[in-house]
Amino acid sequence: MTVTAGTAQGPRPEGETPPRRARVAPAGGRPVPQGRGGSVTGGPGPGLRLRRQAGAARAALRRRFWATVPARLRLLRAATVLLATAVAMLLTVAGLAANGTWDSVADRDAPRTTSAADLGLALNDMDAQAANILLSSGDAGKGRLRTPYTKAVGFYGDARREISHDLRTLAVAAQGDRSDEKTVEHLTDDFAEYQELIGRALENDGHSGGKPAALADYRRATDLLRSRLLPAASTLVSSNDAAFDAEYSSAHSALDAQQYALLSLGVLLLAALGVLQWYLARSFRRILNPGVLAATVCTLLAVILGAQALSTSADHLRVARHDAFDSVVALSRARALAYDANADESRYLLDAQRREQYAESFLAKSQKLYGIRGATLDTYDAGLATTWQAYETDHHDLRFTGEFRRELDNITFPGERAAAEKTVRTYAVYQRDDRKIRALVAAGKEREATEFCMDWQPGTSNARFGTWMAALDQVAGINRAHFDASVRAGRSVVNGLLPWAGVLLLAAVILTGLGLRPRLAEFG
Repeated sequence: MTVTAGTAQGPRPEGETPPRRARVAPAGGRPVPQGRGGSVTGGPGPGLRLRRQAGAARAALRRRFWATVPARLRLLRAATVLLATAVAMLLTVAGLAANGTWDSVADRDAPRTTSAADLGLALNDMDAQAANILLSSGDAGKGRLRTPYTKAVGFYGDARREISHDLRTLAVAAQGDRSDEKTVEHLTDDFAEYQELIGRALENDGHSGGKPAALADYRRATDLLRSRLLPAASTLVSSNDAAFDAEYSSAHSALDAQQYALLSLGVLLLAALGVLQWYLARSFRRILNPGVLAATVCTLLAVILGAQALSTSADHLRVARHDAFDSVVALSRARALAYDANADESRYLLDAQRREQYAESFLAKSQKLYGIRGATLDTYDAGLATTWQAYETDHHDLRFTGEFRRELDNITFPGERAAAEKTVRTYAVYQRDDRKIRALVAAGKEREATEFCMDWQPGTSNARFGTWMAALDQVAGINRAHFDASVRAGRSVVNGLLPWAGVLLLAAVILTGLGLRPRLAEFG
């Protein structure tokens, strides 16, 4: 058998390394490197080259930014500056947003809600005074009740001017809200029609024997008021109050989020300063760097001041919206209902054909003010006395409802409870006077009932209504004063603390640089 050299091999001893295969040289005599798996290639593959370049880049970055002591110091200084800048920017944004919120609350949200409530009150007052004019004018001036007539004319003019002012305020506030814009437009048109009807009623009343025609015009006017004007005003109160509440919720959530972000960034900044202090102590055999230590103190104070400003602003916002303004809205509604109920008494005396209707309307408004389940005009006074006595024994007793209940459940400020309870007690006196008016009418003493209802002498119904309104205004005044105080305090804490926090952050950056300068100078 023929043996060919290089093709047949005997068994290789155990552990012996096989010989390497010789590289194949091209014609020029230069060997070509082999790729993986023995393939012949012209150089390293693209993937290998990219990995080598990336590794070289990482090595260069490491040498530049971390491999040496100066590089590490500069990197930590840069991290400190960036974090301090981020905290400063956050505080700036939060401060601008908080000031914008306070401007919106004080100059838009609260005024347009109270203007809507004042509009309802003024509409009721104007209608009540129109009825009082017709009641007290006599027949073309004959038999006129002079004091009630003069006061009714004056109050009528005041209410008309107040309505015009409120409509202008609401028109400006409604811009951008198509629904509210349409409501104000309809209110303005309906009020013009209402004024025309009242004007005709008063003109007819000035003629001898003109009372029936005046009464017909007044009926049309008060029907327009009750069916369109008052519901539209109530809708504006609800929509504007809801918009205010939405603004409050959004602003309060934003303040909470900003406070959380501030604390997070503040912790990172303090951590960066702590790492820098540790590295300086480890590298230069010194316990503390005075510049970095001072920067840490400034940073801590800045974070504390910023967090306090945001937290306190959120607290003042809550007090303004819920503790104070919720009561303002409830009391504004109560005042509008009170004037409407008082107008129902005048309508009851003026229009004999509608007495039952106006009596039911008076009771319905009384229930909205101080609700007693199942009460009628005959049982209302006894129910009021019983439930009020129970409340005085236990302030959590829930046997009555209404706007007074809303206020009594939201007692917050010094003197507010005493003023609110005085309001309910004066309301109870006014209610008892109403029964006297109806008893005089039932006895056929309509002239006496009219004089008692409209006179302003002590002990008469109008005088006691004035006492009730004065007590109601006192409670509202307490809440308005605290609302205004919360707005001022909220603005003050933002404008007073946040600039100082910014100054402290700037000082922290400067002190960090000054503390590192001598150490970096040692490396040339």
